[in-house]
Amino acid sequence: MKPSSCIISTVLEHQEFAVGEPKQKSTDVPDNVFRRMVGLRRDLHRHPELSWQEERTSRRIREQLDELGIAHRTVAGYGIVADIEGTNPDRERIALRADMDALPVAEQTGLEFASRRDGVMHACGHDGHSSMLVGAAELLVEDPPPVGVRLLWQPAEETAEGAKAMVDAGVLEGVAAIFGGHLDRHYGPGTLVITPGPVNASTDMFKIEIGGRQGHGARPHEALDAVVVGSLLVTSLQTIVSREVDPADPSVLSVGSFHAGSAPNVIAGEAMLEGTIRSQSPKVRNHLHRSLRRIAESLGAVHQAEVTVHIDRKTPPLINTPSMVEVARDAALKIVDPIDVLELRTVNMGGEDFACYLEHVPGCYIRYGAQVEGREGFPAHSSQFDFHETALGTGAAWLNAVARTAGQRLVDGLPLQPEKGT
Repeated sequence: MKPSSCIISTVLEHQEFAVGEPKQKSTDVPDNVFRRMVGLRRDLHRHPELSWQEERTSRRIREQLDELGIAHRTVAGYGIVADIEGTNPDRERIALRADMDALPVAEQTGLEFASRRDGVMHACGHDGHSSMLVGAAELLVEDPPPVGVRLLWQPAEETAEGAKAMVDAGVLEGVAAIFGGHLDRHYGPGTLVITPGPVNASTDMFKIEIGGRQGHGARPHEALDAVVVGSLLVTSLQTIVSREVDPADPSVLSVGSFHAGSAPNVIAGEAMLEGTIRSQSPKVRNHLHRSLRRIAESLGAVHQAEVTVHIDRKTPPLINTPSMVEVARDAALKIVDPIDVLELRTVNMGGEDFACYLEHVPGCYIRYGAQVEGREGFPAHSSQFDFHETALGTGAAWLNAVARTAGQRLVDGLPLQPEKGT
């Protein structure tokens, strides 16, 4: 017998709501489900954990799954995989993903349920993502979907390592498609932002080591100045995006760190530059890598310095599968008005390791409108970041709807990904 939401323990919700009622009651899910999501979100917000340290977060989510009677297992450290059976057990599954980790940020929101851990905060809404997936699980288990649904709670999104670890653990075996989303303070609560094509950039890091020859500041001719070589390199690298990449292809190359020198009268013999490379196109991504190496090594040769380039490929660009964008929109229109189904207004150069899943299965990644009136100026990763809790209801309702919509497509024999060449 499937568990009913009315028999799930409400101890957590009573405990959590003692510190304040939710901002607004959601109409997207039953009130008891919504209240439990808010309670869980506030509990996770009080106790944030950094990437690969999500022990308590994982335990709290697993406790919720136990109450729902949903079987689960842990993978990739503290990651969670839970399967809900569908009415057509012979079909592949639809996967839904949420992330769990927090950031090394000291919270300054003034919320009653603010972080109790110094220097650690849920400044990107992962507490909300984890909670809305628990809410979707409750909706799915009470009314079996057309095909099985695999729920994924992923660690270490902020370090761009968790998705790959989950994939390596086999979480996509038997999965036909995957869906997920992110809270977004640029859009009002109750909106769903569903965009075709690229929605996040690749996120690669680079390090350039410059070897010169140390010397006295009064006798530069006896030295080989690594500061001068590094400075020329910083300015030269800016020409890659401005002069080698089509302006219609969004890309970024930023030097974020320059370390050199030990004293004002000593010419530095060593320097190190570190930065990030971002693009929404795999082709442009590879071009940026090649050009960075070419310019760095050539400049080193011109100035007789030893230059070594290290590029750490992190996440690829996140590019939604066209057919899955259609499924995501169909699901959205089942829970919100057409006017509330939007597309991204601007190019997003932030990274998201959900892209790693899309290298293996089709899928779609969306945004849940969550702007808080009066706090529009505080972006994600800010010490004052917060989101409108009604987005939890909208997100859970959409996750439930998209799993059913994609599952029905499988049952009807419709392809989830277009044939190659079409």
